[in-house]
Amino acid sequence: MTNSLASFEKTKLNTVKRMPERGRYDKETLYPIIDAALLCHVGFVQDGQPFVIPTIHARRDDSLLLHGAKASRLLKHITSGEPVCITITHLDGLVMARSVFHHSMNYRSATIFGRGQLIEGDAEKLAALAVITEHVMPGRWADARQPTALELNATTVVEILIESAAAKIRSGPPSDDEEDYALPIWAGVLPLRPQWLATINDPRLSDGIELPSYLQSALGEKGVV
Repeated sequence: MTNSLASFEKTKLNTVKRMPERGRYDKETLYPIIDAALLCHVGFVQDGQPFVIPTIHARRDDSLLLHGAKASRLLKHITSGEPVCITITHLDGLVMARSVFHHSMNYRSATIFGRGQLIEGDAEKLAALAVITEHVMPGRWADARQPTALELNATTVVEILIESAAAKIRSGPPSDDEEDYALPIWAGVLPLRPQWLATINDPRLSDGIELPSYLQSALGEKGVV
């Protein structure tokens, strides 16, 4: 599944209405936001009731890959061809203004619309699962035991074409009212970033098994996700 356009068309569905100057529709902005996240939230409506489910994702070209148990209500909805809305948010900092009204947050977010289909065939499912695993931790797929036929059969994998999307981004300092800049109140940004902490060995880990090089590398990069 591919969408060859460099940007997504602005439509009634994806246009950012509140603070439209923060909206971006180009893939150069959107895809890094998607790729930097380890978790997304998928919204869908079933029998008139809205649901939002958090799940692991990975992007492959212009599609998102999701997986889970065959009994998953979400995956059954996706394989039926019904629409979904997927959201991703990175919180980059608290923006503390001189007035309570102008407090905000710095963030990068993406809202994605599309429909999915079931990935069938063992080779195709394994390839998709490899993409998901490598997205979570590069190097893990080749290091861990591969799924058995029974495990593969118990797993549903879907591919969702990104039909429409928008990013919304805020960065920079507070925006106070001009008359408030003279107030004797601290204002600025409290930055925030996710960070890997020290690993914790499984209590049943066999003696002599060292931390894999890809985990050492992840921790060595200042621990930042």
